[in-house]
Amino acid sequence: MDKNNRKAWLYLLPAILFLGVFMVYPLVDVFVYSFEEGYNSASQTFFGVGGYNYSYILHDPYFLQAVKNTFILVIITVPISTGLALLISVALNSIRPLRNLYQTVYFLPYVTNTLAVGLVFMILFKKTAYSDGLVNLLINWFGGQSVDFIDGPYWAKMFVLCFYTVWVVMPFKILILTGALASVNQDYYNAAKVDGTSRGRIFTRITLPMISPTIFYLVITGFIGAFKAYSDAVALFGTDLNAAGMNTIVGYVYDMLYGNSGGYPSYASAAAIVLFAIVLTITCINLLISKKHVHY
Repeated sequence: MDKNNRKAWLYLLPAILFLGVFMVYPLVDVFVYSFEEGYNSASQTFFGVGGYNYSYILHDPYFLQAVKNTFILVIITVPISTGLALLISVALNSIRPLRNLYQTVYFLPYVTNTLAVGLVFMILFKKTAYSDGLVNLLINWFGGQSVDFIDGPYWAKMFVLCFYTVWVVMPFKILILTGALASVNQDYYNAAKVDGTSRGRIFTRITLPMISPTIFYLVITGFIGAFKAYSDAVALFGTDLNAAGMNTIVGYVYDMLYGNSGGYPSYASAAAIVLFAIVLTITCINLLISKKHVHY
């Protein structure tokens, strides 16, 4: 038994070393930097140790705006993208002819370059000197007034960002949920049909419980992915997200390191630790909820 244990640990050693070097060590390093006041990456020096970095970012209006934007993005996009993906997956699962073709079509946005999709959305929503954009043309056609979705009011920009995020992440969820639905044992459905069970009850009593682990996985990864959002906002509003009022927590960290506010690794480290704490807390809450609603 001891020999088998040593052999198993030997097989695990490369993965453990990889995780230790590229995940655990950087996390510990960032945690240390977050308490070093006035850290200079060039000279590797700092003038004090304490919680000033956390106090600074928690009173920084740019960071608070980034936190607000990120939470709005998470709260809106994760439920909507998961719900729409579930509905589309159920519809695809019920269509036998050309199912593979439909799955491929829905998956195309996921393999398309993020910035390319962002440019398309800018063409659809951005007002220019020559055109108000296709979306505004539709709004005008229905009797509404044009809205500047890219440089206009906050709610309009947030709408475009949420719409864009849902569009980008939904194909992956559709693919995963379609596979989960296909793996459900058909005997359950046959037995329910013999008993004359309605489609709605079959969906809530058989389909949802059977694929609940997959839904839970998508919700967890959706929360984590939405909290790490940055490239989506850049694709739509450019690199100066603070000026646009559409920065995210990851964007704030990047700005503190390399952006217009660059040169403050201590502040960036503190913001990164705050983000880590938020994601960890929400993940733990989801794990507790899953014990009652996820059926393995």
